[in-house]
Amino acid sequence: MAARQKPFNIERFFQALGDNTRLRLLNLMGDQEICVCYFVEILDQPQPKISRHLAYLRNVGIVTTRRDGKWMHYRIVMPPNEGAARVLREILEWFKEEKAMQSDRAKLSKACCALEKFVTLQGAPLPAPIETSAIFATR
Repeated sequence: MAARQKPFNIERFFQALGDNTRLRLLNLMGDQEICVCYFVEILDQPQPKISRHLAYLRNVGIVTTRRDGKWMHYRIVMPPNEGAARVLREILEWFKEEKAMQSDRAKLSKACCALEKFVTLQGAPLPAPIETSAIFATR
């Protein structure tokens, strides 16, 4: 018997987008899959706080995970609601113009290019690009 999918909750979707930490996490994910350790390093927040926000995004249905050994990788998935998917696509585009979001992305690029400078990232897998069409397609 197939598992029933929960109905999309538009209120929780907008609540998920109403928090700066969650917006920064979505910005960092963008079009790539990222290990949680990068979020901790770039946002300079404790791992439990980052994990709590990632769980919120996952429960809303706009982030999914993949485990690879001890590493948890996160990436964006479009919500099943077409209107919500359009909103999320627009927000992700908007981030490209926002100075604070650009700064976070620059820190991520710097961390990826100089892992030896970041003790917490030693041995961490690099963020992996994912096919853009996979991000922007609705489920």
